Amino acid sequence: MRIGELAAAVGVTTRTVRHYHHQGLLPEPERRPNGYRDYTLRHAVVLARIRRLAELGLGLAEIRDVLAEDAGKDLVEVLSELDEDLARQEAAIRERRERLRVLLEAEGGLPAEGPVSPQLAALFKDTAHLVADSPMAAKDREMLALIETTAGPAAREQLMGALGDALARPGGQERALAAYALLDRLADADPDDPRVAEAARALADCLPRDLFPEPLTVDPDNPFLRAFYADFAPAQAEAIRRTLRILTETETETETETETEGDVP
Repeated sequence: MRIGELAAAVGVTTRTVRHYHHQGLLPEPERRPNGYRDYTLRHAVVLARIRRLAELGLGLAEIRDVLAEDAGKDLVEVLSELDEDLARQEAAIRERRERLRVLLEAEGGLPAEGPVSPQLAALFKDTAHLVADSPMAAKDREMLALIETTAGPAAREQLMGALGDALARPGGQERALAAYALLDRLADADPDDPRVAEAARALADCLPRDLFPEPLTVDPDNPFLRAFYADFAPAQAEAIRRTLRILTETETETETETETEGDVP
Protein backbone atom coordinates (compact mmCIF):
# COMPACT_ATOMS: atom_id res chain seq x y z
CA MET A 1 0.00 0.00 0.00
CA ARG A 2 1.01 3.60 -0.57
CA ILE A 3 0.64 6.17 2.18
CA GLY A 4 -2.66 7.51 0.86
CA GLU A 5 -4.15 4.04 0.69
CA LEU A 6 -2.98 3.25 4.24
CA ALA A 7 -4.40 6.49 5.59
CA ALA A 8 -7.76 5.94 3.86
CA ALA A 9 -7.98 2.35 5.10
CA VAL A 10 -7.45 3.35 8.76
CA GLY A 11 -9.42 6.62 8.59
CA VAL A 12 -6.64 9.16 9.17
CA THR A 13 -4.87 11.69 7.00
CA THR A 14 -1.53 11.26 5.29
CA ARG A 15 -0.27 14.14 7.40
CA THR A 16 -1.14 12.17 10.52
CA VAL A 17 0.76 9.13 9.22
CA ARG A 18 3.85 11.26 8.56
CA HIS A 19 3.54 12.82 12.04
CA TYR A 20 3.46 9.38 13.64
CA HIS A 21 6.56 8.46 11.66
CA HIS A 22 8.29 11.61 12.87
CA GLN A 23 7.33 10.83 16.50
CA GLY A 24 8.64 7.29 16.22
CA LEU A 25 5.26 5.68 16.79
CA LEU A 26 4.84 4.10 13.39
CA PRO A 27 7.86 2.30 11.91
CA GLU A 28 9.05 3.40 8.51
CA PRO A 29 8.27 0.86 5.76
CA GLU A 30 10.61 -0.30 3.08
CA ARG A 31 10.66 1.75 -0.09
CA ARG A 32 10.05 0.58 -3.61
CA PRO A 33 12.65 1.11 -6.34
CA ASN A 34 10.78 4.29 -7.33
CA GLY A 35 11.22 5.72 -3.81
CA TYR A 36 7.62 5.36 -2.62
CA ARG A 37 6.92 3.81 0.79
CA ASP A 38 5.47 0.33 0.63
CA TYR A 39 3.12 -0.22 3.62
CA THR A 40 2.04 -3.67 4.76
CA LEU A 41 -0.91 -4.97 6.72
CA ARG A 42 1.26 -4.81 9.87
CA HIS A 43 1.55 -1.03 9.44
CA ALA A 44 -2.25 -0.77 9.16
CA VAL A 45 -2.67 -2.81 12.36
CA VAL A 46 -0.25 -0.57 14.31
CA LEU A 47 -1.75 2.61 12.86
CA ALA A 48 -5.26 1.49 13.78
CA ARG A 49 -4.12 0.81 17.33
CA ILE A 50 -2.51 4.22 17.58
CA ARG A 51 -5.76 5.78 16.43
CA ARG A 52 -7.81 3.87 19.02
CA LEU A 53 -5.43 4.86 21.83
CA ALA A 54 -5.46 8.50 20.72
CA GLU A 55 -9.27 8.52 20.65
CA LEU A 56 -9.25 7.34 24.27
CA GLY A 57 -7.32 10.48 25.14
CA LEU A 58 -3.79 9.14 25.49
CA GLY A 59 -0.97 11.50 24.61
CA LEU A 60 1.72 10.53 22.15
CA ALA A 61 4.23 9.78 24.92
CA GLU A 62 1.71 7.43 26.59
CA ILE A 63 0.98 5.74 23.27
CA ARG A 64 4.71 5.26 22.77
CA ASP A 65 4.88 3.55 26.19
CA VAL A 66 2.06 1.20 25.28
CA LEU A 67 3.61 0.29 21.92
CA ALA A 68 7.16 -0.13 23.18
CA GLU A 69 8.11 -3.57 24.48
CA ASP A 70 10.35 -2.16 27.22
CA ALA A 71 8.02 0.66 28.25
CA GLY A 72 7.69 -0.49 31.85
CA LYS A 73 3.93 0.13 31.72
CA ASP A 74 1.34 -2.20 30.30
CA LEU A 75 -1.89 -1.10 28.69
CA VAL A 76 -3.99 -1.72 31.80
CA GLU A 77 -1.75 0.56 33.88
CA VAL A 78 -1.81 3.35 31.30
CA LEU A 79 -5.58 3.14 30.85
CA SER A 80 -6.09 3.09 34.62
CA GLU A 81 -4.08 6.30 34.95
CA LEU A 82 -6.11 7.83 32.12
CA ASP A 83 -9.35 6.83 33.83
CA GLU A 84 -8.23 8.48 37.09
CA ASP A 85 -7.27 11.64 35.23
CA LEU A 86 -10.63 11.74 33.46
CA ALA A 87 -12.39 11.28 36.82
CA ARG A 88 -10.54 14.33 38.19
CA GLN A 89 -11.48 16.33 35.11
CA GLU A 90 -15.08 15.21 35.44
CA ALA A 91 -15.22 16.34 39.09
CA ALA A 92 -13.70 19.70 38.14
CA ILE A 93 -16.25 20.15 35.36
CA ARG A 94 -19.12 19.34 37.73
CA GLU A 95 -17.80 21.92 40.20
CA ARG A 96 -17.49 24.57 37.48
CA ARG A 97 -20.98 23.85 36.19
CA GLU A 98 -22.38 24.19 39.73
CA ARG A 99 -20.68 27.58 40.08
CA LEU A 100 -22.12 28.63 36.72
CA ARG A 101 -25.58 27.47 37.77
CA VAL A 102 -25.42 29.56 40.94
CA LEU A 103 -24.32 32.60 38.94
CA LEU A 104 -26.97 32.18 36.26
CA GLU A 105 -29.76 31.63 38.78
CA ALA A 106 -28.70 34.47 41.09
CA GLU A 107 -31.58 36.70 42.08
CA GLY A 108 -31.30 40.05 40.33
CA GLY A 109 -28.92 38.71 37.68
CA LEU A 110 -25.18 39.11 37.36
CA PRO A 111 -23.59 42.37 38.54
CA ALA A 112 -21.66 44.46 36.02
CA GLU A 113 -18.43 43.38 37.73
CA GLY A 114 -19.33 39.69 37.49
CA PRO A 115 -18.65 36.92 37.67
CA VAL A 116 -18.07 37.22 41.41
CA SER A 117 -18.86 34.96 44.34
CA PRO A 118 -22.47 34.65 45.51
CA GLN A 119 -21.49 36.46 48.73
CA LEU A 120 -20.05 39.46 46.89
CA ALA A 121 -22.94 39.44 44.41
CA ALA A 122 -25.37 39.66 47.35
CA LEU A 123 -23.36 42.53 48.84
CA PHE A 124 -23.40 44.37 45.51
CA LYS A 125 -27.16 43.83 45.24
CA ASP A 126 -27.79 45.22 48.73
CA THR A 127 -25.67 48.31 48.00
CA ALA A 128 -26.66 48.91 44.37
CA HIS A 129 -28.21 52.27 45.29
CA LEU A 130 -24.82 53.52 46.51
CA VAL A 131 -23.33 53.48 43.00
CA ALA A 132 -26.22 55.21 41.26
CA ASP A 133 -24.51 58.61 41.09
CA SER A 134 -21.06 57.91 42.55
CA PRO A 135 -18.05 57.14 40.32
CA MET A 136 -16.05 56.42 43.48
CA ALA A 137 -18.57 53.79 44.61
CA ALA A 138 -18.38 52.10 41.20
CA LYS A 139 -14.58 52.05 41.40
CA ASP A 140 -14.81 50.61 44.91
CA ARG A 141 -16.87 47.71 43.59
CA GLU A 142 -14.21 47.00 40.97
CA MET A 143 -11.56 46.95 43.69
CA LEU A 144 -13.61 44.56 45.82
CA ALA A 145 -13.94 42.20 42.85
CA LEU A 146 -10.16 42.39 42.33
CA ILE A 147 -9.41 41.74 46.01
CA GLU A 148 -11.82 38.81 46.10
CA THR A 149 -10.11 37.28 43.08
CA THR A 150 -6.58 37.59 44.45
CA ALA A 151 -7.23 36.82 48.13
CA GLY A 152 -7.18 33.36 49.63
CA PRO A 153 -10.34 31.62 50.90
CA ALA A 154 -9.87 32.71 54.53
CA ALA A 155 -9.16 36.33 53.58
CA ARG A 156 -12.17 36.40 51.24
CA GLU A 157 -14.44 35.08 53.97
CA GLN A 158 -13.15 37.65 56.44
CA LEU A 159 -13.50 40.48 53.90
CA MET A 160 -17.12 39.61 53.03
CA GLY A 161 -18.06 39.14 56.67
CA ALA A 162 -16.48 42.40 57.82
CA LEU A 163 -17.98 44.49 55.01
CA GLY A 164 -21.41 42.90 55.40
CA ASP A 165 -21.43 43.54 59.15
CA ALA A 166 -20.28 47.15 58.73
CA LEU A 167 -22.96 47.98 56.16
CA ALA A 168 -25.65 46.20 58.17
CA ARG A 169 -25.03 48.28 61.29
CA PRO A 170 -27.35 51.24 61.92
CA GLY A 171 -26.24 54.09 59.67
CA GLY A 172 -23.61 51.95 57.93
CA GLN A 173 -24.83 52.53 54.39
CA GLU A 174 -25.48 56.22 55.08
CA ARG A 175 -21.87 56.64 56.25
CA ALA A 176 -20.61 54.88 53.13
CA LEU A 177 -22.75 57.09 50.90
CA ALA A 178 -21.44 60.23 52.62
CA ALA A 179 -17.81 59.06 52.28
CA TYR A 180 -18.27 58.33 48.57
CA ALA A 181 -19.77 61.78 48.05
CA LEU A 182 -16.82 63.47 49.78
CA LEU A 183 -14.35 61.49 47.67
CA ASP A 184 -16.26 62.26 44.45
CA ARG A 185 -15.97 66.00 45.18
CA LEU A 186 -12.18 65.64 45.29
CA ALA A 187 -11.97 64.58 41.63
CA ASP A 188 -10.65 67.99 40.54
CA ALA A 189 -9.16 69.15 43.84
CA ASP A 190 -5.54 69.58 44.89
CA PRO A 191 -3.96 67.08 47.31
CA ASP A 192 -3.65 69.82 49.97
CA ASP A 193 -7.36 70.68 49.80
CA PRO A 194 -8.82 70.86 53.36
CA ARG A 195 -11.59 68.48 52.30
CA VAL A 196 -9.04 65.67 51.91
CA ALA A 197 -8.75 65.23 55.68
CA GLU A 198 -12.54 65.20 56.05
CA ALA A 199 -12.90 62.54 53.35
CA ALA A 200 -10.15 60.42 54.91
CA ARG A 201 -11.79 60.48 58.32
CA ALA A 202 -15.22 59.69 56.83
CA LEU A 203 -13.80 56.76 54.88
CA ALA A 204 -11.92 55.43 57.92
CA ASP A 205 -15.14 55.58 59.94
CA CYS A 206 -16.84 53.39 57.32
CA LEU A 207 -14.24 50.64 57.31
CA PRO A 208 -14.49 47.95 60.00
CA ARG A 209 -11.37 47.47 62.09
CA ASP A 210 -11.35 43.73 61.32
CA LEU A 211 -11.46 44.29 57.56
CA PHE A 212 -7.86 43.22 57.05
CA PRO A 213 -6.81 39.61 57.79
CA GLU A 214 -3.35 40.71 58.96
CA PRO A 215 -1.93 43.82 60.65
CA LEU A 216 -2.07 46.61 58.07
CA THR A 217 1.25 47.88 56.74
CA VAL A 218 1.50 50.79 54.32
CA ASP A 219 4.64 50.47 52.21
CA PRO A 220 5.01 53.44 49.81
CA ASP A 221 7.27 51.34 47.57
CA ASN A 222 4.68 48.57 47.16
CA PRO A 223 4.07 48.23 43.38
CA PHE A 224 0.41 47.37 43.88
CA LEU A 225 -0.19 50.42 46.09
CA ARG A 226 1.55 52.67 43.56
CA ALA A 227 -0.68 51.34 40.78
CA PHE A 228 -3.69 51.61 43.09
CA TYR A 229 -3.09 55.29 43.92
CA ALA A 230 -2.36 56.11 40.27
CA ASP A 231 -5.89 55.02 39.38
CA PHE A 232 -7.37 57.91 41.39
CA ALA A 233 -7.28 61.67 41.08
CA PRO A 234 -4.42 63.19 43.17
CA ALA A 235 -6.66 64.47 45.97
CA GLN A 236 -8.60 61.20 46.11
CA ALA A 237 -5.36 59.22 46.29
CA GLU A 238 -4.16 61.44 49.13
CA ALA A 239 -7.42 60.89 51.02
CA ILE A 240 -7.00 57.12 50.69
CA ARG A 241 -3.36 57.34 51.84
CA ARG A 242 -4.50 59.23 54.95
CA THR A 243 -7.26 56.68 55.53
CA LEU A 244 -4.73 53.85 55.55
CA ARG A 245 -2.51 55.83 57.93
CA ILE A 246 -5.48 56.37 60.24
CA LEU A 247 -6.25 52.66 60.23
CA THR A 248 -2.58 51.82 60.81
CA GLU A 249 -2.36 54.19 63.79
CA THR A 250 -5.60 52.81 65.19
CA GLU A 251 -4.28 49.25 64.99
CA THR A 252 -1.02 50.26 66.66
CA GLU A 253 -2.88 52.02 69.48
CA THR A 254 -5.14 49.01 69.99
CA GLU A 255 -2.15 46.64 70.19
CA THR A 256 -0.42 48.94 72.69
CA GLU A 257 -3.50 49.15 74.88
CA THR A 258 -3.86 45.37 74.82
CA GLU A 259 -0.22 44.85 75.82
CA THR A 260 -0.57 47.43 78.63
CA GLU A 261 -3.69 45.77 79.99
CA GLY A 262 -1.87 42.46 79.94
CA ASP A 263 0.90 43.91 82.18
CA VAL A 264 -1.55 45.05 84.84
CA PRO A 265 -1.45 42.61 87.75
